Amino acid sequence: MYPTTPDGRYFVVKGQLWRCSNPALAEEERQSWVNDLIKARQAVKAAKRAEDAAALKAARASVNAAKIALGERGPVWWSDGTPDFNRYKAVNTPYRNWFEGLEEQDA
Repeated sequence: MYPTTPDGRYFVVKGQLWRCSNPALAEEERQSWVNDLIKARQAVKAAKRAEDAAALKAARASVNAAKIALGERGPVWWSDGTPDFNRYKAVNTPYRNWFEGLEEQDA
């Protein structure tokens, strides 16, 4: 499992922050969007295999729509005005000390 920031907004992969899904989503709604995301990613793979540019564009749009609905892209799901650090290196954000503390624990 990847470490999650103390505020629950991001998880970290290879030192990079990735926005978590909106925890306020009802479980049934969240699961429905996750299922849509899985299907869309499968469609991306199939379109690449078939070298179908139109299908690839549509599939990628479906991936994006699901990620926006989950809160992983698009407007942030928190309301305290804190900026979005999605896809930033953790060391270049206010999470730096927390992240460096993780590295020290692993050493």
